Amino acid sequence: MAYLAESGRPAVVIAASGMVSGGRVVNYLKRMLNDPRHCVLFTGYQAAGTPGRDIQRHGPNGGWVMLDGQRIDIRARVETVNGYSAHADQQDLLNFVRRMRHPPRQVRLVHGDPHAQAALKAKLLEWAEGAGHSLEVTLGGDFLAEDTIRSRADHTLASPMAR
Repeated sequence: MAYLAESGRPAVVIAASGMVSGGRVVNYLKRMLNDPRHCVLFTGYQAAGTPGRDIQRHGPNGGWVMLDGQRIDIRARVETVNGYSAHADQQDLLNFVRRMRHPPRQVRLVHGDPHAQAALKAKLLEWAEGAGHSLEVTLGGDFLAEDTIRSRADHTLASPMAR
């Protein structure tokens, strides 16, 4: 990494769908984002609210990003190549559920942007109604809050102090 950053030679940093929220890529980017000779190439989705999305969004406009509490000016070229993500899209997920021999009674959506979760929930419920299946779809935040409340209640009931 030091060699690439200090050699004066151009370099390309390839960041996978890790959202640039940790790991070795953060160290590379802290040292190389401010050099216009470099290029950052994202090969997948970068979620909203992550450094990866900030770099994608603000990089082409000469913006900046916070990495490990440091403001880093983005002078490197920033590119995104779509189509290399291992994540299924909405249609793939709908087809997965539709093809189940025994359709689920409950689906918990715990990954993805809130608007994408809500759209998938609506599509799943529309399919279930049309197919005559009873289906409950819980979104990530709802599930986590529900699980936390249930966990606290279970802990209280199991606690020796509660007896």
